[in-house]
Amino acid sequence: MNTPILNTIDQPADLKKLSREQLTQLAKEIRQVLLNKVSQTGGHVGPNLGVVELTIAFHTIFNSPTDKVVWDVSHQSYTHKILTGRKEAWLSKDHFDDVSGYTEPEESPHDYFNIGHTSTSIALATGMASARDLQGKSGNVMAVIGDGSLSGGLALEGLNIAATLKSNLIILVNDNEMAIAEDHGGIYEGLKELRDTNGQSSHNLFKAMGLDYRYVENGNDIATMLDTFKEIKDIDHPIVLHVHTEKGHGYQPAVDHKEAFHWHVPFDLATGKTLHPVTGETYTDVIHNQLEKEFSAGTPITAITAAIPGGYDLKRFGKKHPKNYFDVGIAEQESITLAAGQAKMGMHPIAFESGTFLQRAYDQLSHDLGINKLPVTIMVSGGSISAGDPTHQGIFDIAMLSNIPGLTYLAPTTKEELQAMMHYALHQNNGPVAIRVPSNGVHSSELTDFDAHKMNVLQKGQKVAILSVGSLLPLAQEVQNDLDFEATIIDPRDISKLDEATLTSLEKDHQLVVTLEEASLSGGFGEKVSRFYGNTDVHTLNFGAAKRFNDRETTDELWHEFKLTPEQIVMEINANV
Repeated sequence: MNTPILNTIDQPADLKKLSREQLTQLAKEIRQVLLNKVSQTGGHVGPNLGVVELTIAFHTIFNSPTDKVVWDVSHQSYTHKILTGRKEAWLSKDHFDDVSGYTEPEESPHDYFNIGHTSTSIALATGMASARDLQGKSGNVMAVIGDGSLSGGLALEGLNIAATLKSNLIILVNDNEMAIAEDHGGIYEGLKELRDTNGQSSHNLFKAMGLDYRYVENGNDIATMLDTFKEIKDIDHPIVLHVHTEKGHGYQPAVDHKEAFHWHVPFDLATGKTLHPVTGETYTDVIHNQLEKEFSAGTPITAITAAIPGGYDLKRFGKKHPKNYFDVGIAEQESITLAAGQAKMGMHPIAFESGTFLQRAYDQLSHDLGINKLPVTIMVSGGSISAGDPTHQGIFDIAMLSNIPGLTYLAPTTKEELQAMMHYALHQNNGPVAIRVPSNGVHSSELTDFDAHKMNVLQKGQKVAILSVGSLLPLAQEVQNDLDFEATIIDPRDISKLDEATLTSLEKDHQLVVTLEEASLSGGFGEKVSRFYGNTDVHTLNFGAAKRFNDRETTDELWHEFKLTPEQIVMEINANV
C-alpha cells in the first residue's frame, strides 16, 4: 500500500506539521489501510470509516493524552489507534493481532478504559472531568458517543449529570443515523429535526437538559472539523457537539449496506461479498421455523430485540408480523421490562438477547421477571468459549441466569430440543424461561419423550457418567469413543435446577460424574452437581472455563488450557476411576 503521509505519523504531535491538504490525503490513506485489514480479519467496518476525519482533527487540534477522549463502545477507535503509535497493526499482516479491536489502556497512554459495550462514555467523562477539577489539573475531556448509544439509559444519566458541571466537558454526538441497525425511539425524531434544521429546532433534548449545544453538518470534512475543534477547545463549560457523519463513508458497499457492514466477517474488497458465507441450516432457521408454527397456531407471541436484529435475523419475522416485532434500540433493560409488561397482559413475549449484552439487564431479570414470576421467554446467544476481547465474553451467562430464583435456564443439544424448549416456554405460566442457543452447528436427533426439567439419559453405562451441557454434547460423545468402557451420557436440559432423582440414581453404579460446560465453572452447572454429591461416595470432575476475562487468546488455546479436548478429558477420567 502507498501510504507516504501515514508513514511519517508515529504520534499525534506529528499531525500538527501537516497542511489541511495533507490531512485530507491522510484520511484517504487511513481508509485504505482500514479496509485492507478488516477485509482480511473481519471487524467493525462502518463505524470506523465514518469517523476518520473527526479523529484526525481531534488529534491535530487537541493534545492527547493531556486532552482526553473517551470512545463510547470504542469499536470506532481504529483511526485513533493508528494515530497514537499503533499503525503497524494495520500496515503489517504480521502485526494484525497485536492490538485489541477496542480501546485498551495496556496498549497506550492515549486509551483510558477497556470498553466494548455502549452508552458509558458520557458517564466516564463526567467522572474524569470532576476528578480533574478536584485535583486542580487542566486539559480537555471529550466523550464521543454515537446516536445509537443514546437509547441506553446510562447515556441519559450521564447527560443529566454533565449538565451540572461548571467546567470543561465536550460531548461529541457522532450522528450517523444508525445504531447497529437503524435507530428506534422518540429521541431519534428529535435528532432528525436537529439535522434538518441545521441544529436550530426548538425540540432539542440537550438544551432541555441544560447543556450548551452546537451542530456540525459535515463531520466527514477535515477543514470543518479542524475549525470546529479550534473554536471549542478549552471551553469552560459542558457542551454537546452534534456532528453529522456517514456510516461507512468512503466505501460504497458499507454505505449501501450499513447494518451488514457494522461488523463484518472477512470479505472481498472489490465487491464487498463475504469470503466464506454460511451455508446449510442454522439454529436461527430453527428458531424462525418454531416462531412461525407458534404464530400460525395462535400463540400470542411478540419478538423483542435490543438493537441486534441481525444476530437472529429478526427482520425476517418483523417483515411478516410488523405489529408483533419490537426493536427497542440499545436498551437491554427496556427489552426485558417491556417483555414483563406484555406478559402481564397475557402476551407471550420472546426477548432475543446476546449473552454478553444481557448482563446490563440483570436487575430487570431478577426484579421484574424473577420476583414477579412472569412467563417471558429469553433466547440467549453467544454462550461459548471462544477467542475475543474481554468485553465480549460468552462464558458468564450460566452463572448469571441459572442462579436467579424462579428463572429456568435450558440448554438444548439439538434442533428438536430447541423447538421443544421454545414450545414449552411459550405455553407455561410459572415464570421466565431462558434458552441457551447452541453455539455449534445444527445437530438433529429424534425426540420421543420431552420433559424440560428431567435429564435426558442418552446412553446407560457404568462407573462414569458424563453430563454435557448444550453444545458440548458432541464432545461427550467423542470422549466416549476414546474410553475403553461404556459411560453413561446425559443431556441435563435444565441447567438451573438439578434433576435430583436422576442424579441419585447414578449413585448405585457410578463412582465418577463428569460435567462439561462451555461456560465459567464458578457459579456454573458443574458446581451445582458437585455440591449435590458432596456428602456421597461419588467423585466429580468439572470441566469448563476459568472465571476471568479472556483477552484474545485463540479458541484452541483456551480449550486446551481448560482441558476441554477429548484426550485431556479421557486422561482425567482414567486417572480417577
